Amino acid sequence: MKIALGADHAGYLLKEKIKALLSANNIEVNDFGCYSEERADYPDFAHPVADAVESGMFNFGVLVCGSGNGISMAANKHKGIRAAICWNNELALLARQHNDANIISLPARFISTEEAEKAVISFIKEKFEGGRHAARVEKIGC
Repeated sequence: MKIALGADHAGYLLKEKIKALLSANNIEVNDFGCYSEERADYPDFAHPVADAVESGMFNFGVLVCGSGNGISMAANKHKGIRAAICWNNELALLARQHNDANIISLPARFISTEEAEKAVISFIKEKFEGGRHAARVEKIGC
């Protein structure tokens, strides 16, 4: 499994913890930045992660910013991306089961490290249920 990571300055510390968790679980990670807590613009990291997932080079993406909103909005501009803002494990599971989300977006200012780690692991392990959900997912694109 290959995971693409990205964050702005507000999400940097949580991204680093998620990266360490994934690496410790022998999951290949590519960090698209940012690389410090210095001010950084979330689209600069959302777009490379979205490109990497959309291309199929990576199975999933993990994006982190202060609220999870801006970085998710930028990623969702990509046709093949379904980025879901998740602030707990249940939302991460539902994003995969019902929406076939391929990027989890975490709100660093509103989630504990423990909850974020749990959500990410659940997100990358959970399967899309298909069935009635597949037709809905097909209607997402414009």
